[in-house]
Amino acid sequence: MTEPEFTIGIEEEYLLVDRDSLALAEAPPELMEACQEEIQGQVAPEFLKCQIEIGTKVCRNVTEAREDLRRLRSCVSEQAAKHNLAPIAASCHPFSDWREQHHTDKERYNALHDDLAGVVRRMLICGMHVHVGVDAPDRRIDLMNQLSYFLPHLLALSCSSPFWQGRDTGLDSYRLTVFDNLPRTGLPPRMESFGEFERSVKILTDLGVIEDASKIWWDLRPSSKFPTLESRICDVQPRLEHTLTLAALTQAITRMLWRLATHNQRWRIYDSFLVAENRWRAQRYGTREGLIDLGLGEIVPMAQLVGEILELVQEDAEHFDALADVGRAGEIVETGTSANRQRQVYVEALEAGYERDQALQAVVRHLIEEFHADL
Repeated sequence: MTEPEFTIGIEEEYLLVDRDSLALAEAPPELMEACQEEIQGQVAPEFLKCQIEIGTKVCRNVTEAREDLRRLRSCVSEQAAKHNLAPIAASCHPFSDWREQHHTDKERYNALHDDLAGVVRRMLICGMHVHVGVDAPDRRIDLMNQLSYFLPHLLALSCSSPFWQGRDTGLDSYRLTVFDNLPRTGLPPRMESFGEFERSVKILTDLGVIEDASKIWWDLRPSSKFPTLESRICDVQPRLEHTLTLAALTQAITRMLWRLATHNQRWRIYDSFLVAENRWRAQRYGTREGLIDLGLGEIVPMAQLVGEILELVQEDAEHFDALADVGRAGEIVETGTSANRQRQVYVEALEAGYERDQALQAVVRHLIEEFHADL
C-alpha cells in the first residue's frame, strides 16, 4: 500500500481574559483585525466573543508545527496585550459565568444560536483539534474505526477543565459534559466505508437538518474540508509543548494502525459501549485512576497504558523524528495534567489564606503564565 503522508494540522481555541479582573473579556474588533493582518488565514473568531481560534499550516511533523504554533500564540498574546487582555488555553474558565457571555454576530454563529437554543448558549468551552492527512477516503474510515479505541487515552492526557463557574466539578474534563449536550457528538459510529458516511450525511443534508458534514461534531471524524482524519477529543493545552505531545501521539498512533494493515493485521474494534466507559473514566479522573484494558479485562494504571502505547508507536515516532515529543506523554502522567496543576494552585492559595474568589483568580494567573512559558 502507498503510505499516506500523515501530515498534521493543529487547531486551538483560546479564551481572552482581562489582565486586571482576570474575568473573561470580549475581543475588540481591532484585536481580531490586527491578528488577521499578521497571520492571515490562520486566525478566526469563535462562537463566543471572548474566544479566538488559530490553526497551523499543514506540517510534516511536530518540529514544523512547533514553530508555527509558537508564532500564532505569540501573535495572539502580543495583540491582546495592547488591549489589556491575555489569552489562556484552558477548556473552561475557572469562574466566569456563561450567562454573561455574548455570541459572535456572524451568520454561522447566529444560525447555531437559533437552532441549538439553550444548549449552545452554555458553550463556554475550548478544545484542540488534530488533523492527520490520509488521502484515501475508505482508509480514513478504517482508521477512524480503529483509532476510536485510543480516544480516551488522549483525553486523559489532555484534561484542563476541572472548574466551572467558580466550583471544582470533581471532573478533570468538565468541557465534555457541556459539549455532549449538542447533537451529533460523542464517539463516532462504526462505519464500513466512506460511502456509508457520505450517505448518512446526505440523509441529514437532504432533509435540511444540517447544511454539511461540518455540523457533525464527533470526537473523531473525517474532516469536512480536508483529506484528513480529525481528532476532536482533547481539551486545549495551557502549555505549547503539551499540545505538540498530543499531536505527535495522534500522528504516531494513526501511522501505527496503518502499519498494522501492511502486515494484514488490524486493531481490534470494541463496542462503543465499552470505549465510552473509558471515555467517562478519562473525563472524570484524567490520568489518576487508570482505564480499562479491554483486551485484559482489567483496570490498568495510566502509566502502564501510556508505556505500552509508546512501545507500540516507537517506530512511528522515529519516522516523524518525534521520539522526545511522544515520550513527554509519560511525563504528563508522572507530573500531572493541567487539571491537576490548576487544583494544586487553587488549594495552595486557600492554604495561604486567600478567599475562594482570590484562589480562583490565582488559577487564571497560573494559566496566563503557562500560556506564555514556551513563547
